[in-house]
Amino acid sequence: MSGERCAEVLGVRGPLARVVAGFEPRREQQRMAARVAEALGARSLLAVEAGTGIGKTFAYLVPALLSGRQVVLSTGTRTLQDQLFHRDLPVVAGALGRPVRIALLKGRANYLCRHRLDLTGRQGELPGFTRGGGRALARIRRWAGSTRSGDLAEVAGLRDDDPVREAVTSTRDNCLGGDCPEFGRCHLVLARREAQAADIVVVNHHLLLADLAMKEEGFGELLPGAEAVVLDEAHQVPEIAAQFFGSSFAGRQVAVLVRDAVAELQRAGLFTEPLRAQLAAAEAAVGAALGMVSGRDERIEWSDLPAAFQRSLTSIGAALAAAAAALEAADPEHAGLRQCRRRALALGEKLQNLLDADPDSGIRWVEVTRQSFLLSYTPFEVADRLGELMRGRGCAWIFTSATLAINGDFSHFLARLGVPEADTLAIGSPFDFGRQALLYLPQDLPDPASPRYTEAVLATVLPLVEAAGGRAFLLFTSHRALREAAAALESRPGFVARYPLLVQGREPREALLARFRESGNAVLLGSASFWEGVDVRGDALALVVIDRLPFAAPDDPLLKARLEGIRRRGGNPFAEFQLPQAVLALKQGFGRLIRDPDDRGVVVICDPRLQTRGYGRSFLAALPPARRTTSAAEAAAFLRRTAPAAALPAAGAP
Repeated sequence: MSGERCAEVLGVRGPLARVVAGFEPRREQQRMAARVAEALGARSLLAVEAGTGIGKTFAYLVPALLSGRQVVLSTGTRTLQDQLFHRDLPVVAGALGRPVRIALLKGRANYLCRHRLDLTGRQGELPGFTRGGGRALARIRRWAGSTRSGDLAEVAGLRDDDPVREAVTSTRDNCLGGDCPEFGRCHLVLARREAQAADIVVVNHHLLLADLAMKEEGFGELLPGAEAVVLDEAHQVPEIAAQFFGSSFAGRQVAVLVRDAVAELQRAGLFTEPLRAQLAAAEAAVGAALGMVSGRDERIEWSDLPAAFQRSLTSIGAALAAAAAALEAADPEHAGLRQCRRRALALGEKLQNLLDADPDSGIRWVEVTRQSFLLSYTPFEVADRLGELMRGRGCAWIFTSATLAINGDFSHFLARLGVPEADTLAIGSPFDFGRQALLYLPQDLPDPASPRYTEAVLATVLPLVEAAGGRAFLLFTSHRALREAAAALESRPGFVARYPLLVQGREPREALLARFRESGNAVLLGSASFWEGVDVRGDALALVVIDRLPFAAPDDPLLKARLEGIRRRGGNPFAEFQLPQAVLALKQGFGRLIRDPDDRGVVVICDPRLQTRGYGRSFLAALPPARRTTSAAEAAAFLRRTAPAAALPAAGAP
């Protein structure tokens, strides 16, 4: 395989131009494909920043398919997984005329567990389980008789956060493995076998990193047969990786264990009152611990926890050990009870390890909810271990995203991955930002710490919303500011009647986006999840407003761990981490506006620090080369010129 062959496939007379409607050959795309082909051949590491509009998906799929290697493709979300598997890969493979075995593999929480489904009739009421959940369970039972894949995405209307999912899927803790009576028909086993036999496997970052960190909840490793790994939306990888090198203990895990143990005991005809009391003691110990921190802040650092709470954790460990002994005494040969006993011992061991964690190597904290608590530990540094694991696989590693570099410098991203030696390539967007986009920097806004800052932001941007005829994203760096803005707009006379107001959290993200695209004059309010991975092309979106520079919340324990790790090695946390992360996040937010060569609109960055602080230059230098203005009138005129007639307010409208 060569760069020339990739260029031919992606060229004006290539197979993709013949079969893909609207396909346009791009030199930038061909350049990226050639470098990916080179890295695949050499089994090297390559990071590619591919600006919006390059067509990076085809730029890595073509060389991946032409290489003949076994390739793992990893994406940031299940939605992108499905898009690759069901649309992009079949199109490219069909155009190339190459027979290729493709598999889609998700985490085990996406696959029906037949044994767990059988247990649901004995488990009693599930946490958060409602009558609606009962209807969902009935749908799952009907679907289970006909599904081949067992992928719960096939169940219409089943939400990702529906409690019934937990009841009918397995975890590493409760999976019976080869002892399961349904092992021969296990959907997860079948999916993994298909993945191991495939030429191209599509996964997501969580599954890939769990496997890489040897914490995958499956029956074998994903990576040993892979000769190359391509990570799309790779800017998410360092953040996700931190989750797999720490440890956690959730009080709710004990409640789920008790529920499962009761179901297994009833199934085996061994349920007795003494056993019920023994299991209830473990739940009671968790409840006592929760009572000591309930009503506190959502996140509590270890040093701020009551001493009595820390002692209560030891009591939970003792109760788990006693429950394990009771389950073994009930029937040491019963597969389900044996697994519950192992789970109790493993939870107790995990809890003890968290209690014994070295405070000089990481940070511990507790997150409190109304019904449970989560004790977590995150090491100060994970990059070195992550880099070693990747290099140790002997694969080609390709990292790509629209936001990996800061002014062409990849050092921040590569340092977080632990692979500073990786080759790099930055390819700018082919879009004409000077013609298509205007960056408006408002003057005279108060300091973002002002209690009336959100009110001032709305006063600044509402005339632009009017000029655009809606068609706006208002992006916030905090949920509190988002709620304030939603309340203010809903109380504004006539606003909701003229512009459909879509607010993050009130509907699933994809449902909000579908309504936004369809309405043609909506105003959408979003926070973190709408800053990236959102693609609205055409006239539906013309205005993107960013309320503040996206510095991470300083009280976030994960952030504190990273900053402390930098301090301990003598670095500058702001310059090395906080500023680069915020710059990359702002690039993502800006990137929501121009998604197509015909898109036009205005980005408004309200934060006055962009112009008053020295670090503002770093943000501005990293943004696409849109024309800038400080004139509200100029921004409004730009929007009016680009708005379709149907989007503009009628004469005399309030």
